[in-house]
Order: sequence, then C-alpha cells, then structure tokens
Amino acid sequence: MIEVLAPLPVLLPLLGAAGALLVSGHPTFQRTLSTAVLAAVLTVSVALLFIADAEGAGSVSVGGWPVPLGIVLVVDRLSALMLVVASTVALGVLVFAVGQGSADGDEGTPVSIFHPTFLVLVAGVSNAFLAGDLFNLYVGFEILLMASYVLLTLGGTAARIRGGITYVVVSLTSSLVFLAGIALVYAATGTVNMAQLAVRLGELPEGTQVLLQSMLLIAFGIKAAVFPLSAWLPDSYPTAPAPVTAVFAGLLTKVGVYAIIRTQTLLFPDGALDDLLMWAALATMLIGILGAVAQSDLRRMLSFTLVSHIGYMVFGIALGTAAGLAGAVFYVAHHIAIQTTLFLVAGLVERQGGTTSVHRLGGLARRSPLLAVLFFVPAMNLAGIPPLSGFIGKLGLLQAGVAEGSVLAFALVGGGVVTSLLTLLAVARVWTRAFWRPPSQSPADDTAAAAAMDAGPSRPGSDGGESPDGRPRTALQDAWRRHTAVATASQPDLPPAAGAVRALRPLPRTMVGATAALVALTVALTGLAGPLYGLTDRAATDLLDRTPYLTSVFGTEDIP
Repeated sequence: MIEVLAPLPVLLPLLGAAGALLVSGHPTFQRTLSTAVLAAVLTVSVALLFIADAEGAGSVSVGGWPVPLGIVLVVDRLSALMLVVASTVALGVLVFAVGQGSADGDEGTPVSIFHPTFLVLVAGVSNAFLAGDLFNLYVGFEILLMASYVLLTLGGTAARIRGGITYVVVSLTSSLVFLAGIALVYAATGTVNMAQLAVRLGELPEGTQVLLQSMLLIAFGIKAAVFPLSAWLPDSYPTAPAPVTAVFAGLLTKVGVYAIIRTQTLLFPDGALDDLLMWAALATMLIGILGAVAQSDLRRMLSFTLVSHIGYMVFGIALGTAAGLAGAVFYVAHHIAIQTTLFLVAGLVERQGGTTSVHRLGGLARRSPLLAVLFFVPAMNLAGIPPLSGFIGKLGLLQAGVAEGSVLAFALVGGGVVTSLLTLLAVARVWTRAFWRPPSQSPADDTAAAAAMDAGPSRPGSDGGESPDGRPRTALQDAWRRHTAVATASQPDLPPAAGAVRALRPLPRTMVGATAALVALTVALTGLAGPLYGLTDRAATDLLDRTPYLTSVFGTEDIP
C-alpha cells in the first residue's frame, strides 16, 4: 500500500499547481481546487502514518528504476508524522489566506500566483520529507525555496523586496554548500543513496567523515536557523504577508531540522560532532530568546522565539539517545503547529489594531475577546505552561538531558529552563500591553513617549532639525518622526494612514475560523500527548536502530 500512496504527497500538489494555473482566471475555482488538493494530501498522509506505524517502514522506486539508480521515496514513522503535521498546518494556512483574499480583494497578493506557488511549496516540503537520497533531498529543498522566493515578495513592496533579497542570498549560499557536500560525498563513496551511505560512510577515514558531516551540518544549520547561522531569519520573515510568514515559520526551518535528524542518525551515528551541536543548541536558545525579549514588534518577537526554540530540537538531536530523539521529534511536531498558529494570530492582531507594534496597541482583549483567547492559548503553550504540549515536550527533553548526565547536558538543561522563563516573559509583555492595557494608553502621546525612550537622550548642543513650518523640532518630536518611519517600514501592507481604517474592519470569519482550528489542534496535541509521545518513542528507536530504514530500501541488511 505504501508503494501506491508514497508519491501522492508530492504528485498531488504539483498537479494541483498546474490545474490552478489553468484556472487562474477563475479565483473561486482556484481556491476550491487548492483546498481540495491539500485536503487530499492530508488524507493520504494520515493513511501513510497509520500504515508505517503498524507495518513498519516502506519505500518505492519511482519509475521502476532499480535501487540505487532511481529516485527512492522512503516512508517511516518520522517522515509520515512530519507529512501529517505539515499538511495539516498548510491546509489551515491556505484557508486563512482564502479568507484574507476574499475580504481584501486579494490586495497585494495576486491570487493567480499565490495558489499554484503555495502548492509547489507543499510539494517541495513533502519531497524533502520522503527523499531517500541526498540529491533528491536537495531537489526538495530547491523546489520549496523557489516557491518561497515568490511568496516572500508578493506585492512587491520595498520592505518585502529587501527581506526577500536577504532570504535569497542566504538560501542560495546554503544550497551551494549542500551541493558541494553532496559532490564530496559522491566522490568519497560513489553513491548518494542514504541507505547505501549508512554503510559506506562508516568505512571512510575519520577525518573524511567529519569533513562530510560538517558540510552537511552547515547547509542544514543555515536552513534550520541554528546559531550562528540564524541572523537572516528575523529580518526576512516579518516582511511577508501573514499566511506566508506563518507557513514559513511553521515548515521551512523544520525541514532543515528534519534533515539534521535524518543525516545525524542514519549517516553519522557515531556522534563525532555531538558536543558541537550541544553548544550550538545552547547558543541558539539563549541568544534567540534574548533577542525576542528586546523586541517591541509582535512579528519580530515571534521570529526570534522561532530561532530560540530550534535550540530545543537541536538539543535532543545532539543527545543522541532514544529519549532525546523522541523529545526532539515531539517538539518539532508541537512547534510546527504552535508557531504557525501564532503568526496567523499576529495577522489578525495587525488587522484588528492596524499594527503589530505593542507600543501602538491596547485594549484588544476588550475589543475582541475571541482574538485574545486565540493568542493566549498558543502563547502559553509556546512558553511551556503545564499541562500544555509545550511543557510536555520540554519536560521530555530536560529529562533526557538529566539522564545523559554530562556537564554540558546539565548546562543545556539549565539553558532550556531559562529560555522557557524568558519566553513566558516575552509573550506576557505582549499580552499585558497589547491586550490588557486600556486603549486610552495607546494613542500618539504614549507612542511618542515610548519612541523617545527607545531613541535615548539627544546629544548636548544638538537640535532636532526643523519642522515643516520652519520652527526647530524638539528631541521628542524628532524621536516621534523616527519611530513613525520605523513602524511604517515594518508594516509594508499598510499605507501611511491606513492603520485607523483597518482597525475598524471586522475580523473575517474564515480567517478567524482557520486560526481557531489550528488553536484547537494545539490543544489537541496536549490531549493526545500520550499516543503522540509513544509514536515518537517508536520513531526514535527506529532511527537509532537504522535496520528498518535499510531493509525498507533494499529488502535485506546486506547493502551493496
């Protein structure tokens, strides 16, 4: 059965993208087709997960070419779980985007381009999860990256183009490193099939193995936004439209994390660079969350927490134990849902309040109690408040670190606790200022005062320039102008005076419904934490054993 279903998560979105282009002149048909395709992908992914969990890993050789000459797609518990979570959040984001397009008349997001590009992105993500060889993994990355370039710059505003350039340059750099690593792997082993590499790489000299492992880790570390390769993310993601930012935050970095899990466990099981990964995980957690605490814009704060919480996943991978890997896989699934949901909520906040700057927001809980609930639940989950799934995932990782028992592992346990507390501080500041603060505190006077504090004291003897009427500007007025310029630049979707207009718009039901459905999914992860953690335990056991993966590809443990 796996042989029949495995290609469909890649094939269906590609066919759907072609169909969406053919009906580009009929937006209603395009939306219906895209939604139906992603619903079908989700159904197939769920079926693959049940089959892989019940019967074990399976593979299919595309086109009937013999292994390892042809393209191999491998479905095991890890890849099937990633497919289910990815297709679920992609469907939710698409419904949100449909609601936004219907409400706004597709302003700034041409529907004829968005839908086929979004489906191509989903095809690339699915291909990366199923890839059984390094070059097909590279192809999956390139498919999703090419689609992401288009989605990131939809609307063509200056801020989006600027963020897109940064994203493109960084992505091309990581792709070049990855391609060079594949070339070196092929030169050293004569294959790029991961099942064969699992055997042949172990026969190479230790120095060669470390070189190849380092090349792949650098490439995947950039894609996953692991410190010090993460500086690009907070400047790129917040500029995109809300649905695009949500799917990027939820999926793209996790594909990089998935690649690290797959290669570290299957190709380099000796753990030669595990200590380096632990240090990277600690730095990613702490530096990312310190950046989040310093932000006054909701989207940028969420972008920094995204970077920070990648550190938890790398921590579990670096431990190299069954408990660590199970915690990492659980946390990946949890974080995909949570981060996607929070960025969709940020889109609703911007629509309701006209901005995502917490200095300019206030009274949202009174104006929209439902929006307050939609933010509060995933925000507390992200912070790891018991008994939510974020707490369960972090607890599993911290227990795995304590069980490992090394000094570095205990340092990471401490770093994980500090990161969780600072995450709570960051989201609590947004909650108190944007939702609970009375709206009377959010007009220009409050904002100007905050801007003046952010700008710092003026230099002695300097003035603030001149106002349009020729009179000298005070330092406070000058700070206010600078702050307004920064706030406007951070919101490329809004013309200079559109904030008040957008603030009066009601929240479209489709957008709210899609976000509420994903919030319900995050709550369901708590209720289903027992079965889900059992599944991740079995997935971790398979990853460390490697035999299920190898036999699924070649049918025997004697790999040629």
